[in-house]
Amino acid sequence: MENDVPQTPGNNISLLKRPASQSHPPASFAGWFKNKRTQEALTGYLFIFPAVVGFIVFFALPAVRGLLISFTNWNLLTPADYVGLQNYQRLFNDPSFWNSVSVTLRYVLFNIPLQVIIAMALAVFMDRVYQKSAWLRNIIIIPWLFPGVVVAILWMWMLDNRLGIVNAMLNELGLPSQPFLGSVEQVIPSIALINIWRYAGYTSILIFAGLKTIPQQLYDAAAIDGASGVRQFWSVTLPLLRPVLAFVLITHIIGSFQIFDTIAVTSGGGPVKASQVLYWYIYEFAFVRFNMGYATTIATVLFVVLVGVTVIQMRFFNANNADLADFS
Repeated sequence: MENDVPQTPGNNISLLKRPASQSHPPASFAGWFKNKRTQEALTGYLFIFPAVVGFIVFFALPAVRGLLISFTNWNLLTPADYVGLQNYQRLFNDPSFWNSVSVTLRYVLFNIPLQVIIAMALAVFMDRVYQKSAWLRNIIIIPWLFPGVVVAILWMWMLDNRLGIVNAMLNELGLPSQPFLGSVEQVIPSIALINIWRYAGYTSILIFAGLKTIPQQLYDAAAIDGASGVRQFWSVTLPLLRPVLAFVLITHIIGSFQIFDTIAVTSGGGPVKASQVLYWYIYEFAFVRFNMGYATTIATVLFVVLVGVTVIQMRFFNANNADLADFS
């Protein structure tokens, strides 16, 4: 066979006989472990390992188990019976479910725009008007530090239609007392205002931090071009705040869909199911009616809806950021 190979200067017959293990000697494990990149990667994996374990144990596995339970009829006391898609068919024909969806959307649409507008106004005031705002930031963050149950109890007393201080102040101004939490029309706006009072300060701090990342030179250049304060806000501040606003809107919309503690303390889903949001509906089926299969079905649908809303928002803000980058 060796005679069949042409003997040219470019040929090296000895390479044909050399084993592959000799031409590419493997690196030893000790050498691989001592590699700086390997050590950095292992350090990173070590740091994220607790978070990964926590995600798997407290989110991924319960989520998979909840999905499996949604195909059963289970009352928590007896073995679960597999029912297939019956729970989902029942869900989409359930008028109470659609009522809870409507109530939740009403709360979200009342809470999010008003909260973001108030937070934006506070953040711009602290950044552009009142520079020495450290004490103001400390004050407006205080409501967010209180537990949700404490805030709900406080406002339940304050909004009481007979003994509440809010109605007392209305009476002093010559206005009639309002039912607030006891009214079908006012219960959702009242709960939304409670949570706006609690979270607006926290949201304003997030936006304020985003404002601090905008270079002052951009405002100076806009002022030289004759842009007014309002024009600077729309042309400089708002476009450059898109990443912060994306984070605020995504997290706050998800949190608004998950409203529970305030309703559990103040209204209990009433009056006449006027504050029966999705989370309260899930709780009612799981721990009042002991129908865990149907409750997990509602939770699964809610999870899919929140994922869809999040993806839409991220695509929208990413598109806007790409347009902004192309323009600049």
